[in-house]
Amino acid sequence: MKRRNLGLLLLGGLLSSSVWADMSLNLTKGVTEVSRDVYDLHMLVLYICTGIGIVVFGAMFWSMVFHRKSKGFKPATFHESTKVEILWTAIPVVILIAMAFPATITLIDMENNDDADLTIQVTGSQWKWHYKYFDQDLEFYSVLSTPREQYENQDGTSAEKGEHYLLEVDRPLVIPTNKKVRFVITSDDVIHAWWVPAFAVKQDANPGFINEAWTKVDEPGVYRGQCAELCGKDHGFMPIVVEVKSEADYAIWLDEQKQMKANAAAAEAASLNASASMDELMQLGETTYTAYCAACHQVSGQGLPPAFPALKGSAIATTGPASAHIDIVVNGKAGTGMQAYGKQLSLKEIAAVVTYERNAWGNNTGEAVQAADVQAVSGAGTSDTVEQAVEDVKEQVAETVAKVIPEEDLSKVYSQDELMTLGEDVYMTACAACHQATGEGMAPVFPALKGSVIATGDVAVHLDMVLNGSKKNPAMAAFAGQLTKTQIAAVVTYERNAWGNNTGDLVQPAAVAAASAK
Repeated sequence: MKRRNLGLLLLGGLLSSSVWADMSLNLTKGVTEVSRDVYDLHMLVLYICTGIGIVVFGAMFWSMVFHRKSKGFKPATFHESTKVEILWTAIPVVILIAMAFPATITLIDMENNDDADLTIQVTGSQWKWHYKYFDQDLEFYSVLSTPREQYENQDGTSAEKGEHYLLEVDRPLVIPTNKKVRFVITSDDVIHAWWVPAFAVKQDANPGFINEAWTKVDEPGVYRGQCAELCGKDHGFMPIVVEVKSEADYAIWLDEQKQMKANAAAAEAASLNASASMDELMQLGETTYTAYCAACHQVSGQGLPPAFPALKGSAIATTGPASAHIDIVVNGKAGTGMQAYGKQLSLKEIAAVVTYERNAWGNNTGEAVQAADVQAVSGAGTSDTVEQAVEDVKEQVAETVAKVIPEEDLSKVYSQDELMTLGEDVYMTACAACHQATGEGMAPVFPALKGSVIATGDVAVHLDMVLNGSKKNPAMAAFAGQLTKTQIAAVVTYERNAWGNNTGDLVQPAAVAAASAK
């Protein structure tokens, strides 16, 4: 009796859904309706298969134990039974139909991309992902960000591995909650597979073909996946990170991306007129090379011939002209593993990495390549793009400021508190995207204001810079036509007294009007 009760207890535990669900090796439930349907379908089939296994093997072992010859049992002598043959044909058919019906409904639902709120193109390439948001003029690459010292341990030593080892990227894909997001998936080179288990999405990315998938996530969070198709040497270093934000936070993120794009365009324009030092180029070049080139050409520059030739002592990086070197980095080389980086890196980054390759590992050509050299070789219409981007930023700022422009009284004298309050509002709207809310900037294109000469020196020079912009740095736009004189007075006062600058200077609208008239 006790044995029978124990057997029933074990059987009940085996069939308990909570036992299966809590097992770490079981399929994940996911965070979408479709992923939960897939999980339920998986569990249904598992229960059916487990039940069949128990019945079949139970009958078999029961017969072997209790109907064995040593107990005097004699085998039946019948040869065939129509009823048994009908039963063992009909029962499996009924079971298959019972499994096929919910499976068909789930598969149809998984393939239904209709009425999507957002469409994103996902392109795989060795070994990173490219995301392009349709109707948003937004696209970027997503690359593994795990430090190389954590996984390059051929000598038997490695740094301590992080929490999300090999499942972290520099720029995650961002989507909103409660919106149906359609993924259009393809590849630039070999076959990849875009797989996010929490969404129950796994689609091959085939060069020359387009596959589709979709998801709709209810809760914000960060969900991770990876390439699920063997795609070459660094297949294991091609993670996927999707950050799901609330609709409000997603809208804020979109605005931030547009501002970043405008800032990048302005920085690109500034780099064309600047001449970076060899030390600056080598430092940036090493960082860029490690992130984008070292996987193939190796940190040592010795490559992995013949697929990935050495750069150390090579003709392309030493005796060959710099223009040819720039061209192969910008446009790649057909028929080889050398990709085109013209759309992945900025002009300054390309200039830096070419400089680094021509001077590292004993190459020592002494050549310093500038962003203008890259533009000259690539023929990119950067100037037009940058000018348009700057104009777009000006329009956005003007539209925002227009909503809060007060009626001006140029003769009014404002207190320090009034100027600082208004100045902070204007700074956050028109200046913080470049010079940062902390005033520390993003050097060298957007210099710091905290403790700077411009914000602590001559007030007239500071006013002129805000009114008319900078001739040396085109990223610094003129705000005379975008802000009122009261707002300019306030923001200059704020910059001269915030972050510990504490000059005590108060700039009034009348002073701005006088400076504008010069």
